[in-house]
Amino acid sequence: MADMSDVQTKLDGKMEKTVSVLKENLNTVRAGRANAALLNKVTVEYYGTPTPLKNIANISVPDPQSLLISPFDPKSLHEIEKAINVANIGINPTNDGKTLRLQIPSLTEERRRELTKIVRKFGEDAKVAVRNERRDANDKLKKQEKSGEITEDDLKSEEKEVQKKTDDCIKEIDKVVGEKEKEILEV
Repeated sequence: MADMSDVQTKLDGKMEKTVSVLKENLNTVRAGRANAALLNKVTVEYYGTPTPLKNIANISVPDPQSLLISPFDPKSLHEIEKAINVANIGINPTNDGKTLRLQIPSLTEERRRELTKIVRKFGEDAKVAVRNERRDANDKLKKQEKSGEITEDDLKSEEKEVQKKTDDCIKEIDKVVGEKEKEILEV
């Protein structure tokens, strides 16, 4: 069976992954400012193969209110436009024959409030995941203590370490969520 440091190492990896997933999810929330990450989940049917948009086009941010998509293959422009419409990101692309431009509309105060609720929900989901990871790590440590692999004193110190890592991770989640809320509420 695994030793104590293995439990801690796995816990570190899982908590880092949780924060990473949270950041990915928050990148897909539109903040009223142009961000190429808005298009991360858009896949284009390119020669019969679903391909991520960023693999077949250059996505740039020429100004705070727009995105410019320049396909590497000009023939794929129509498919990219279709994929953006299908992705339902709430923005219609403007096609000039060579590039696509997405105008990011300003957010209303009501929509900003809705988005902050969505961001907080992502944060709460991440915290729940971290707490579940803490519980799993503590259960593994208790099993090790029961089987005689570690002493009761080791168990207590390891549980303290697990709790410290959990607290640090939750602080990190709160910081990430706070930054995203601030970005959304910024006019």
